[in-house]
Amino acid sequence: MDKDQKIRIGISSCLLGNKVRYDGGHQHDRYLTRTLGDYFDYVPVCPEVECGLPTPREAMRLVGDPESPRLVTRKTGIDHTDRMLTWAAKRVKELENDQLCGFIFKSKSPSSGMERVKVYDDKSNPRNVGVGLFAAAFKRNFPLLPTEEEGRLHDQRLRENFIESVFVLKRWRDTRKKPSPAKIVRFHTEHKLLLRSHSEAHYRQLGKLVANVGKQDLQTFLPKYEEQLMEAMRLKATTKKHTNILMHCLGHFKKDLTSGEKAEFLEILDEFKAGYLPLIVPITLMNHFVRKYDEQYLQSQHYLNPHPIELKLRNHA
Repeated sequence: MDKDQKIRIGISSCLLGNKVRYDGGHQHDRYLTRTLGDYFDYVPVCPEVECGLPTPREAMRLVGDPESPRLVTRKTGIDHTDRMLTWAAKRVKELENDQLCGFIFKSKSPSSGMERVKVYDDKSNPRNVGVGLFAAAFKRNFPLLPTEEEGRLHDQRLRENFIESVFVLKRWRDTRKKPSPAKIVRFHTEHKLLLRSHSEAHYRQLGKLVANVGKQDLQTFLPKYEEQLMEAMRLKATTKKHTNILMHCLGHFKKDLTSGEKAEFLEILDEFKAGYLPLIVPITLMNHFVRKYDEQYLQSQHYLNPHPIELKLRNHA
């Protein structure tokens, strides 16, 4: 993919290898730059540096009430809360112009940690209950965007769900650039199985919305659909959900598959359910059937190809 085709993703600057951390170092994550970098166009953000603090600088931490903590330096106790909050309020508004489809935060950071950031009480006892000040401002301003921390992306299922959500949002953004009822119906139709693998309830709610899209003002319809779409994508696909969807796919070949082909698929599906095989195995066989028997409906379903196969997101058991 060339840069114009890449998906714009916000990211904590240190994860790209930029030397912006308090000690003058970085936290370069090569998976993010070398693997995802082929598909993502990163917009780096370093809250501490961008709000005017030097590099290197005294380390900071969150203190006080976890719901509204203060950001203070560890040794000298200088309070940078107001400086950070003022900058963050301005920065998130600027980021609205970048058309981001997600953000990857630096874990444990008092400015950028997405969850379980240490907050110290008046006796200097820490609890992992906080959110970094910039991360909190970002999530308030962009409640629907997929967000993750680089540490959590080492969990294969969390990684898959985040990246899948990013690609879904990008396709939706492309659809709503010049929206029409026909384009919206097509988007929804092509994502039916993918939505069902995340949430049957949301799939049905979205279906009711789309059924009346021609009777609604599109500027009213679009945010409603996007909200429920991204709510659905937050819910994790499970082995049981995948199994149900794959059995549904199998039903499209009642008149086509030989008894041997059907038996082979059911055997592989059982091994997937038992945790012996990764999802990519039954998916690959299903894609083979789709091509062999020219199954038009399944050819259009993003569920079978939701993201580039090179990312190997469905290779875990």
